[in-house]
Amino acid sequence: MNSHTTAPAEGPAPVAQPIAPASLPEASNGGAPAPATHPELGTLEGVDARDIWKGEEYDFTPWLSQASNLELLSKTIGMDLEFVDREVRVGRFEADIVAQDLDNTVVIENQLERTDHDHLGKLLVYASGLDAKTVIWIAREITDEYRNALDWLNENTREGVNFFGLEIELWKIGNSPPAPKFNLVCQPNEWKKTLAGASSGGAGTALTETRQMQLEFWTEFGQYLADQKSFLNRRKPLPRHWYTFALGRTGFDLSLTIVSRENQLGCELYIKHEHSKLAFQLLREQKDEIETELGALDWRERPGKHVCRVIQYTDGSLEPQSGWPQLHAHLRERAERFHQVLGPRIQKLSLDQPQGDDSPGYGLSAAEAAESSSSTELDYQGGHQ
Repeated sequence: MNSHTTAPAEGPAPVAQPIAPASLPEASNGGAPAPATHPELGTLEGVDARDIWKGEEYDFTPWLSQASNLELLSKTIGMDLEFVDREVRVGRFEADIVAQDLDNTVVIENQLERTDHDHLGKLLVYASGLDAKTVIWIAREITDEYRNALDWLNENTREGVNFFGLEIELWKIGNSPPAPKFNLVCQPNEWKKTLAGASSGGAGTALTETRQMQLEFWTEFGQYLADQKSFLNRRKPLPRHWYTFALGRTGFDLSLTIVSRENQLGCELYIKHEHSKLAFQLLREQKDEIETELGALDWRERPGKHVCRVIQYTDGSLEPQSGWPQLHAHLRERAERFHQVLGPRIQKLSLDQPQGDDSPGYGLSAAEAAESSSSTELDYQGGHQ
C-alpha cells in the first residue's frame, strides 16, 4: 500500500469530509439560485406567396430560374438541375422552365394557386412534346386528387420517367426577409421502378448478384454523403457500375466507377459536349496545375470518338463488404476534390467558337450532338471498363 494511504499509528482515524456542492450564483431573493437563462427564440410566420410574387410568368418563374434558387429545388428532390430556358413553346402552349439533369430533359410547371386540371394537362403536353424524363409540378397547394394523379403516373410509367409534386412555402421570423421552402409531396417510387427496369430483360427479371451488390453499394454511398453533409447532390442509386454527378455545365459529368475485373475504383471527368475535343484540349493545357491539385491523371482524348475522359484510378473492390466504409470515404473525398478543382475551370471554358479542327467533336451540329449524347449509356457500359 502506498505510504500516503496508511492510517497514522496513533490517534483517531481521519474522518472523510463531505464534498461541497458546486457554488451557485446568489440572487436577491433570500440567497436562492438565480433562474436559468434561455436563448431568445423567434416565431415562424407564414408569408403568402402572392405577396412576394404577383404572377407566375413574370415573377416566380424568373426567380426560380436563378441558379441559387434552382439549386434549392435540386437539393429538395436529389437532382442536379441545370437551367436551359424558360417559356419554351410547345405547340400552342409555353413550358415555364426547361432544365436538364445530366442529359435528361426536365420540365417545371409553376402554379401559385391550388392544383387544377388545366396545369395537369399542360404538364403532360410539355412532357410528351419535349420528351422529358422528369416532370416537376410546383404549386401553392397540391390537393388530394392531384397528388393521387401524380402517384398513379409514377406507378404506371416506365422506369426513367418521373413525376414530382412540390408545394412552395415562404416563412419569416420577425422582420427577417421571407425564406422559401419546397415541401416534397409526390415523388417516384424509386425502389420499385429501379427493380422493374434494372436490366435489359425488363420488368420481372431478377437482379444478378453483381447488380444487387452495386445497388446496395451506391445506396449506402448516397446515405454516407447525406450523413457527412457533403455538398455533392445525391443521385438515385441504380444497379450499375457508375454513379454520376453534374458539374454545373451541360456536357460535363463527374463519374465514379467500379471496375470489378481490375479491382479498381475510378473518379473521372466525362466530357460529351458539342465541342468535347476543344474542351479536352483547353483543359489539358492546364494539366500541370490540375495534376498538382489532384495527382496524376489519365488523359484520354479517344481519337475517332466524341466523348473524352480524364480519369484517376485506385485499387479497390466491393468484396468484402466490410471494406465499404473506407471505399465510400475515398470516393467522397475524390469526388469533392475533382468538383472543386475542375468545376470552376469548366465554367470558364470558352467553347462557343472553336478554332477550326478536323477531329471529331469540333463544330458538331445540334442534331449530331444529340445523337452522340443518346449513345452515352452504351459508352458508359463499355467505355468505363
